[in-house]
Amino acid sequence: MIPPHIRSRPAGYRVRVNGHLDAHWSAWFGDLMLVHESDGTTTLSGVAPDQAALHGLLSKIRDLGITLLSVEAACPSANNAGTGTDQTGPGKTL
Repeated sequence: MIPPHIRSRPAGYRVRVNGHLDAHWSAWFGDLMLVHESDGTTTLSGVAPDQAALHGLLSKIRDLGITLLSVEAACPSANNAGTGTDQTGPGKTL
């Protein structure tokens, strides 16, 4: 069980989904940075102020029927996730 004081800390995340999301999705996903990877996936990265924000992002992905491939914890400043060439969005917070 994670103590409440740790759960409520902002944390960086990289979420990888199947397919290349169009640029218009960057507004729908807020301040997340979208990176089109060379393997045909999209990496969304940013900082979640708390676990509820992360779960909200995962709910959006589920509701859109997008295939979730992975969720990784990252340093809050590591907003330039991935090695793709096409980046969309400022990459700030979830």
